[in-house]
Amino acid sequence: MINALIIDDQSHFQEMIKNLLGEYFPEISVLGTAESVEEGVNKIRELKPNLVFLDIELKDGSGFHILQRIKERSFKVIFITAFDNFAIRAIKFSALDYILKPINEFEFKNAVERALEVIEGCEIEEQINNFLIHYEKKTQSKKIVLKTNNSLHLIDIAHIIYAKSDSNYTIFCVQGEEEIMVSRSIKEFEQLLSDYRFFRPHQSYLVNLNQVQKIDKTDGGFLILKNGQEIPISVRRKNKLLQILEKL
Repeated sequence: MINALIIDDQSHFQEMIKNLLGEYFPEISVLGTAESVEEGVNKIRELKPNLVFLDIELKDGSGFHILQRIKERSFKVIFITAFDNFAIRAIKFSALDYILKPINEFEFKNAVERALEVIEGCEIEEQINNFLIHYEKKTQSKKIVLKTNNSLHLIDIAHIIYAKSDSNYTIFCVQGEEEIMVSRSIKEFEQLLSDYRFFRPHQSYLVNLNQVQKIDKTDGGFLILKNGQEIPISVRRKNKLLQILEKL
């Protein structure tokens, strides 16, 4: 049995989450609810849940204030939030799960299923720490969490050489690591990493421009990376790529 705690300052959302869990996830037992930062901290310490549904905006603060005050964060978090670009960006960098308000039944079910896959994972602490670094400082995080089917990888963004699209999956080539396959599209990572000198020279590739050695302009054009890898350049993206490289 998985024990859950719901922290949200709106009672109708608490009830909705309870009802959806009862319908789709009978293996999850709701231990209790909380409406504020103080109550949330006390309930986590008292009940020791495996899974916490955590509203980012509470009436007396934010969900990350709760995470700051809890030192032993062995529980899985699913954030609940109205549309907040910065919060969602921080969440995605840490491969955490979230549900947007108003709650969509299908999205809720998917988020909980993803959370259950790693409910026993020892890397949860690293995910939350990475989220807090990114969210609190409101600045660029130097790390990203890449989540595979059976593990989590906390990766220094500068060590990513390139990523390759494989249908709905993305395969990362990282310095000193084996290839890491993530079940998210390359388009999502293009948006996340655009501020870190990553560019998509071809629909199938996302490249760390700091890893580029030179450009080979024969046969349409290739990027030659420092590790010797050749990355094709599409015709329609070539001019923009050259403009960016000139500024580096």
